[in-house]
Amino acid sequence: MDSDILKYWIALKSIEGIGNVTFPALVDKFGSLPAVFSASASDLKEIKGISSQIATAVANFKCWNKVKVELELIKKNNINIITYKDELYPRKLLNVYDRPPYIYVRGSLNKDDINIAIVGSRAASTYGKYTTEKISRDLALKGVTVVSGMARGIDSAAHRGAITAHGRTIAILGSGLDIVYPPENKKLFADIIENGAVISEFSLGTPPRAVNFPVRNRIISGMSYGVVIVEAGEKSGSLITARLALEQGREVFAVPGSIDSAGSRGTNKLIKQGAKLIENTDDIIEEILPQIEVGALSKSTPVSNNEDPDRKLSEVLNEVGKKILNSVSKKSVHIDDLISSTGLPSADILSELTTMELKGIIQQNPGKFFSLKK
Repeated sequence: MDSDILKYWIALKSIEGIGNVTFPALVDKFGSLPAVFSASASDLKEIKGISSQIATAVANFKCWNKVKVELELIKKNNINIITYKDELYPRKLLNVYDRPPYIYVRGSLNKDDINIAIVGSRAASTYGKYTTEKISRDLALKGVTVVSGMARGIDSAAHRGAITAHGRTIAILGSGLDIVYPPENKKLFADIIENGAVISEFSLGTPPRAVNFPVRNRIISGMSYGVVIVEAGEKSGSLITARLALEQGREVFAVPGSIDSAGSRGTNKLIKQGAKLIENTDDIIEEILPQIEVGALSKSTPVSNNEDPDRKLSEVLNEVGKKILNSVSKKSVHIDDLISSTGLPSADILSELTTMELKGIIQQNPGKFFSLKK
């Protein structure tokens, strides 16, 4: 976004009393950010939630030098600002009531990401970290983007599992993007940027205060189709994420643990309360599959009676997807024959098959056979 426009986003968010709900209300009322700052205090007060004090602060805003400094820091740290008006703003997050008006991003976002969050205890057991890495790795191999909070323990294991599979992963921080926390995750921070993105709603220089983490948890759950809790004690912060997920209409999954482990009491309780017990990633995929939009096929590539549907499908697929399409379009093909006929690595095939299935392009039949979805 052009810095001349971006400065208004940063300026409005910096004004005390402008929250995540009043921010878009002002934009909707006046049509643009510059128009908000051109409005009179009396007009601003007509917006619900805008007091006389806030209206005066907006109308008389003069801290442009402070905004300029932040813009320079953003550029220096190779950070992008993604607003809720941008197409790269996480689609699921748009439906969250108190979504941030914009997020700071290092790395790359993908509008087609299928996000699943994995969170859990910072004091994770060996079993918990092993299980987390396995689930994360398997999800990444199926084309799912793993979202977590880059905290110690389960969160870090979730990111590492996705990176090991050469998949995508996204970290949501409870600090500004110029502060790596915990500090021992400096390399992981860099690896996540190379394999996805690091996101924060907090301005640069914001330290990792305890109050920030429950706030950032709503983004972890809000941008995801579901949340997997691996290990959590009875008072774990991960249970806050699970509660937020339920409030946002997201799926909640839990990995069962030993009845003798204090670190599993929270997850076991979630299962008793209705969270889906998972034994493998298929349990997750099956649950979120009905939620996935058909996507580009239904929105931008309508097929008329006179057009070749295979040709129209190929226009929205990558090279791996096109090779798969050539093999399954006329008949049902076994996964082994598919890998053999395409000559592509099995990991690439499995990942793209899941993506195509989630998008409603192909269907999996009994016995690991795949065919074009009618």
